[in-house]
Amino acid sequence: MQQFDLIIVGGGLAGASLALALRNTRLRIALVESQPPRRPEGWDARVYAISPANIEFLDSIGAWRHLDTERMVPIRAMEVHGDSGGKLAFSAYETGVPELGYILESSLMACEFWESAKRQSNLTLFCPARPAALEFRHDAAVLRLDDGGVLTAPLLVGADGRDSWVRESAGLAAVNTPYGEKGVVANFATERPHRNRAFQWFRDDGVLAYLPLPGNRISIVWSTPDAHADALCALPAELFCDRVGEAGDQVLGHLTCLTPPTAFPLRLMRVPQTVAPRLALVGDAAHGIHPLSGHGINLGFQDARVLAALLAETQPWQDIGDERLLQRYQRARREETALLQITTDSLRRLFRESPPGLRPLRNWGLSLTNALPFVKNVLVRYALGAL
Repeated sequence: MQQFDLIIVGGGLAGASLALALRNTRLRIALVESQPPRRPEGWDARVYAISPANIEFLDSIGAWRHLDTERMVPIRAMEVHGDSGGKLAFSAYETGVPELGYILESSLMACEFWESAKRQSNLTLFCPARPAALEFRHDAAVLRLDDGGVLTAPLLVGADGRDSWVRESAGLAAVNTPYGEKGVVANFATERPHRNRAFQWFRDDGVLAYLPLPGNRISIVWSTPDAHADALCALPAELFCDRVGEAGDQVLGHLTCLTPPTAFPLRLMRVPQTVAPRLALVGDAAHGIHPLSGHGINLGFQDARVLAALLAETQPWQDIGDERLLQRYQRARREETALLQITTDSLRRLFRESPPGLRPLRNWGLSLTNALPFVKNVLVRYALGAL
């Protein structure tokens, strides 16, 4: 039996960032992951929009400065289009910030986090390793691995994704609401430069986003009903490019596929209780939101930031697995998570499920917000993490 102060199950972005955030603490950490991250050939179709607040967090844990700047793009402006002429435009210049965020490939961050984790003196990596059994005793969590190894610690963190084995093993409920939609992702070369602009269209067939990549390249996320998503993925490459270009009003001219489309199911997931004695959940194990906001991983990074700060402040005599202490983490994260879940779900319903007669009103609302600089500035600064 190997004893630690903290066991993190899941070495993805949220779990690895939590481990890195605790690199200068007294805590002895075990990180359990089934396989190390890998870089795909070419460009990763899974990308994230990282907010300035989370850029600060990644910089504070020593990761941001090591990322390849040639694979990153700052977002200088964003255009949001309704389904009947409504439009809302944001710009970094108008908001008084250098950029609205950065677009990064998921695997770019994951591989850098992993390399940093391998060098961390207070961190032991168990990889490849899979959890087999979990027991919570009065003074420790006991994790049995599939190779027969046993790890124990006062606190175990579940960072193992939406279908969290840790969450299920601990008996914490997750309320899932399937959207009947999939997120179709792919990368393209564009005829015209994007000029560091991101685009989003609320359409009858879902929500389409263009996210800028270095050079004349973009990544897209098209959140659309299951049948339409499957039909898009089955199209020949040239026809798929045409469909995506037409859906985006040809704003960037002709598109050329760089990666084939893939799709993943979408659902809203609420986890009423994200802590228990000896246990805390972070990242997708703790919540799930619609991708139209681009905030999924930003929520996960903030989970890691808040929990790491709480643990780093504890004294050697304190029990870091005490539920009363962990409740402080849950309370600190509950408001932002609930607000984004409600906002993204409401936006999706407004444009996907509302009566046809409401279409002019919702598009008028977009245009009105665009014409009110103060309101627009408040919305942008909240998204940036500046409020």
